[in-house]
Amino acid sequence: MFAENLEQIESLMTNFAIAALFLLIGLAIQDVLKKGNVPKFGRIAVWLVLFLGMLGFIAKGIIQFVLEAQLQ
Repeated sequence: MFAENLEQIESLMTNFAIAALFLLIGLAIQDVLKKGNVPKFGRIAVWLVLFLGMLGFIAKGIIQFVLEAQLQ
């Protein structure tokens, strides 16, 4: 059973690891923005870029899931 699902487990763990990295990057950026007294426009730009990167990662996962479901 474990050997049959190894690829799915690896994919799931990879997704969790990347999500954890996004969280850590967000916390680091928040700390730098607070300590650097960045203006509001700069903060919005930084968070927008981070959000768009995360949105692209989620969209890639959804597209990949849909395409794999269609092939089976």
